[in-house]
Amino acid sequence: MTSELVVDVQPKEVSIALLEDKSLVELQSEGRNISFSVGNMYLGRIKKLMPGLNACFVDVGYEKDAFLHYLDLGPQFNSLEKFVRQALGDRKKLPQMHKASILPDIEKDGTIANTLKVGQEVIVQIAKEPISTKGPRLTSEISFAGRYLVLIPFNDKVSVSQKIKSSEERARLKQLLQSIKPKNFGVIVRTVAEGKRVAELDGELKVLVKHWEDSLKKVQKATKFPTLIYEETSRAVGMLRDLFNPSFENIHVNNEAVYNEIRDYVTLIAPDRAGIVKHYKGQLPIFDNFGITKQVKSAFGKTVSYKGGAYLIIEHTEALHVIDVNSGNRTKSPDGQEGNALEVNLGAADELARQLRLRDMGGIIVIDFIDMSSAENRQKLYERMTANMQKDRARHNILPLSKFGLMQITRQRVRPAMDVNTLEECPTCHGKGKIKSSILFTDTLESKIDYLVNKLKIKKFSLHIHPYVAAYINKGIFSLKYKWRMKYGSGIKIVPNQKLAFLEYIFYDPQGEEIDMKEELDVK
Repeated sequence: MTSELVVDVQPKEVSIALLEDKSLVELQSEGRNISFSVGNMYLGRIKKLMPGLNACFVDVGYEKDAFLHYLDLGPQFNSLEKFVRQALGDRKKLPQMHKASILPDIEKDGTIANTLKVGQEVIVQIAKEPISTKGPRLTSEISFAGRYLVLIPFNDKVSVSQKIKSSEERARLKQLLQSIKPKNFGVIVRTVAEGKRVAELDGELKVLVKHWEDSLKKVQKATKFPTLIYEETSRAVGMLRDLFNPSFENIHVNNEAVYNEIRDYVTLIAPDRAGIVKHYKGQLPIFDNFGITKQVKSAFGKTVSYKGGAYLIIEHTEALHVIDVNSGNRTKSPDGQEGNALEVNLGAADELARQLRLRDMGGIIVIDFIDMSSAENRQKLYERMTANMQKDRARHNILPLSKFGLMQITRQRVRPAMDVNTLEECPTCHGKGKIKSSILFTDTLESKIDYLVNKLKIKKFSLHIHPYVAAYINKGIFSLKYKWRMKYGSGIKIVPNQKLAFLEYIFYDPQGEEIDMKEELDVK
């Protein structure tokens, strides 16, 4: 299996697509102005104690106060709190970790009211992004994640990933980290550290310790609360850190700054693989060029078709996700109803595993498969689903089929489920049902071009339109595009864009910024 990562950087958001054998399996989009990402750390202030919930609400700058439970304070909260007090008390001298005193663990059955007070400043880390009507979920058991290691201040223990099976390798890694880690730091050794040399692990350990020291400096300089003291790496680099493996063939990026950032990171973790990072400079939108836009439009939405005419119905509710499997207009299997049901269900299991990763669906997922009477077939379906979900990085648990033919899955949720609206509203009538004659659309475009060139004096720009319209404009030797260039100059670029509706258009300047050319009627 080969993997490719495609990064689409737009002025307002960054989208990242992971392809496995050219099939889209993960898609993540994030606004470039969003700061509440999992892993970010804040010096926040306690706003309200909730003794009944044994929790409190913390102001971290989000519109809704973030939630911090007593059990999420972490065993070493007292040590962290004392260290923060020292840092805030003497803003000229940075307290030294190796001199810090480790206090006893907090009581497991303690109360929030006896530990914290309103107005107190605490260091917290985002554990879950804001989902639906809820604010972020926090933890005070802070950690700094790298590719090979996770650094935990005040822990002073070394743990090795359970996925490293070799007892000799586990012992080697544990002994190695015990010898190089600084005092009063704990380390979790990740699975990808298996077989790595001491120089690689030591280099990353020093980087993570520096992150902690830089965070402390920001705590000392804080003059207002809340204050962001540590920001996770960009989404592109963050996803790479967790996903990067030797099967990656290419990483395509359409933005030079992000390309350099990703190339620097790959050079750091795998110098011999730096050549796979490529700066995409094509005229087509990057997602269109790699066939991602079409896959997004077919894979999202309420109804998802898969092989043989069968389809899934996917409904999202506040409490859970409900998925119904339908055989559709399939021809019957020679093995009868039972064989037909098994074939449809196994195909659904393949598509479902992809959909869970693609939409990043979390919480409780209930799937209504087609009923099967054979216990052997039900077991086959369960094993197929389990095997498919092994590729999923999110923690999950799968229960066998119930007697009603339902399968229940719980999947880790740290950010809202991805929901892409694949329906297109008519850009010319805005849902009213009547439009101007479509044959006059090219006349409208020409008037916009004339206004841009002759009134606004913008000589270079690109016009993004639906591929069908682009084909019409480029048709023939003396095409409309040729005539426009002869009349208005050669700075006009016509770009087919699959994201746009049939009669939709967007003008962009050479820097990629949108030029708003909508008429007053268009924006009512």
